[in-house]
Amino acid sequence: MTQAHQGTALITGASSGIGAIYADRLAKRGYDLILVARNRDRLNALADRITNETRRTVEVLVADLNDRSSLAQVEAKLRNDASITLLVNNAGIGTHTPLLSSDIDKMTQLIDLNVTALTRLTYAAVPGFVARGKGRIINIASIVGIAPEVLNGVYGGSKAFVYAFSQSLHHELAAQGVRVQAVLPGATATEFWELGGLPVEHLDPNIVMTAENMVDAALVGFDRGELITIPSLPDVSEWEAYEAARQIMSAHLSNKAVAPRYLTAN
Repeated sequence: MTQAHQGTALITGASSGIGAIYADRLAKRGYDLILVARNRDRLNALADRITNETRRTVEVLVADLNDRSSLAQVEAKLRNDASITLLVNNAGIGTHTPLLSSDIDKMTQLIDLNVTALTRLTYAAVPGFVARGKGRIINIASIVGIAPEVLNGVYGGSKAFVYAFSQSLHHELAAQGVRVQAVLPGATATEFWELGGLPVEHLDPNIVMTAENMVDAALVGFDRGELITIPSLPDVSEWEAYEAARQIMSAHLSNKAVAPRYLTAN
């Protein structure tokens, strides 16, 4: 059965892994696509396959989001193409290398892609979404956004930004017709691990989810209107308790008086 047209989804990091699977799934849901990544050959092959299978329109936009001129081209596309109804901020890099063993220039590049590029693309898309009274943003974060001890601290910090940024966007924009979802995957079988020097085969297979299962689960959360989706968390009540505790504590985080435990004993 042909799916109703959903507008256009722009997906970053779309040439492989999670991004490519989002492209496949969203095309089958009725979205035309704009695929953004550095690898032209992979993008073209993916675009050809999806077009043949779904008959959706697929545009390829070759861009290195760590390059400001390339990033500016994608920003312009988001600002000027009114057909775009969904932005999937998937592009990102990471590392499992400890902080003191990491190269600071590579850590800066990580921040530029995971934080700066994601922020700029979101800011490019949101004004149009608000003006049209509808739009959706999917931000691919990570469980390390709430468990930063698991991997490199710069990577964890970058994903904590995505998690917090998504919550703030939801708070600011939900009433204006813009829906936001942050997806927090655990270990996922993609090139992420090999590029970081630790092939996924070296991980405990019991903690590694396939990218296909991760995306399909995330889209179930998307359909349910979840703000935060954690595909690998078995008991959602644990997340609900965590979030409830955060909300209770937030009412007490700013006070005129110093907390008694910090007062100097007389």
